[in-house]
Amino acid sequence: MSKTTFRTALITGASAGLGAEYARRLAAAGTNLVLVARRLARLDDLARELREKHAVTVETLQADLATSDGIDRVEHRLAGDETLDLLVNNAGFTGGKSFVERDAAVHMDMVQVHVATTVRLSRAVLPGMVSRGRGAIINVASIAAWSAFSGPMYSGTKAFLVMFSENLQSELLGTGVCVQALCPGMTHTEFHEVANIDKAIVPKPFWMTAEEVVRISLRRLGRGVVCVPGWKNKVIAFLMRCPLTAAGIRAFSRLPAVRKRANR
Repeated sequence: MSKTTFRTALITGASAGLGAEYARRLAAAGTNLVLVARRLARLDDLARELREKHAVTVETLQADLATSDGIDRVEHRLAGDETLDLLVNNAGFTGGKSFVERDAAVHMDMVQVHVATTVRLSRAVLPGMVSRGRGAIINVASIAAWSAFSGPMYSGTKAFLVMFSENLQSELLGTGVCVQALCPGMTHTEFHEVANIDKAIVPKPFWMTAEEVVRISLRRLGRGVVCVPGWKNKVIAFLMRCPLTAAGIRAFSRLPAVRKRANR
């Protein structure tokens, strides 16, 4: 874990997967938590576990971040919190079907959750962090930010998170506040089951656990903006971005059989 210790962290999408793992690892380090998600019962179960095990303060906040009202609730909680020094923008979703097959409302929900939530919550916490001279924001993106296989909305919104994080960190140089764009590859969480994605498409050696991803994220916080956990994911990300290989990968992604499997 990063040598930096945090007093209070707010984590979105905290009821499962990477969000829950961030909560467990931070609580173990003595960080008080504000956990945000739609599923209040699961948040309360996790909060109870962390209070009993680590004797930290854990607050739960139910909010649907696909709605402006949901984002408003979290912004209101952030307002004036002098102890909050870590924001983890982890909430997200994906799914099968092509751009044309999915309703426009679903696409706009993705923009709300991945883009609008990240922008509004980051803007809400940064004035306090900058004035105190310390703090961090982790934006959970994905190696899909450079992928030709992950759909225009999912890849597009994750690409936004990478560029937003890189440029935001440039603005924050010298303030004591750091920004990370975490770009994991395939990670064992319930994310894929909820989206009805066939996990067998990706060979087992390319998968990582949530514990591995979060451990690397926190260890690398403040040591470069873009964090791609695992050497295999680093190779994949390089090949997708390298001009010598990116064109070939994109051409391969256009094959009908590949598109059919990607949209499952």
